[in-house]
Amino acid sequence: MILVTGANGQLGGDVCRILKDKGKAFLPTDTDTLDITDKESVETFFATHNIDAVIHCAAYTAVDKAEDNKELCFLVNETGTRNLSLCAESNHSKMLYVSTDYIFNGEGNETFETDSPKGPLNVYGQSKLKGELAVLENCKKAFIVRTSWVFGEKNTNFIATMLRLSETHNAVSVVCDQVGSPTYSKHLAKLICNMIETEKFGVYHATNEGFCSWAELAKEVFSVAGKTTKVNSVLSSDYKSKAKRPLNSRLSKTSLDNNGFERLPGWREAVKEYVLNIL
Repeated sequence: MILVTGANGQLGGDVCRILKDKGKAFLPTDTDTLDITDKESVETFFATHNIDAVIHCAAYTAVDKAEDNKELCFLVNETGTRNLSLCAESNHSKMLYVSTDYIFNGEGNETFETDSPKGPLNVYGQSKLKGELAVLENCKKAFIVRTSWVFGEKNTNFIATMLRLSETHNAVSVVCDQVGSPTYSKHLAKLICNMIETEKFGVYHATNEGFCSWAELAKEVFSVAGKTTKVNSVLSSDYKSKAKRPLNSRLSKTSLDNNGFERLPGWREAVKEYVLNIL
């Protein structure tokens, strides 16, 4: 039985759909069915169900709000993750933790390797790094999958926001100096569901292939959707936000290659598939 946390989210929802298509037995959970921050609740859940593996998609992801809600952010992303990792280990279960590019400092323009020095710039990134460490310290059968710029057909995301703004705006301002890889949750979920069936434990980076800025992504979205909305490029320093974002979110996929996992499709292909699906 595979436990899926955050089953009502973008990625968790896609993971559940793929597991169902594969004919796998799984338990979809969210805050209303499992409070991961309550250690006793997690222990009871594991004692009640025969959990062979955990795909941990649940997280506190409100990056700006996390700056003012540090305690809650760490409670979910660190404490909740530790509770799951301890129970996974005591039950000899596998655990896959979905992490983020935000654990890096975003400096330079080279790709970050899985073992590159860490240096999160904001509370969210700090909490996710603590979650990684909890999994690696407590669970022997562990996968860490770092991703970035996730979009999917559930909940809000950058692409959906751009399309919504295009209905009422002739132009939008988007930062052009933050570079990374958009990631379609549907494509990422397929990789995760394949990975959890293996014993190839370790740390991985998984995003759609290629790099772009947020401004370039917005232009591609409008092009695919047939929108005439203009994209005005601005610098991060001109765009005020409570949490600091990394300028460089390029992630190396060497770990996927070395362990025989197929890379995700290119980001433009992913954007096209997603946009045409939701229009």
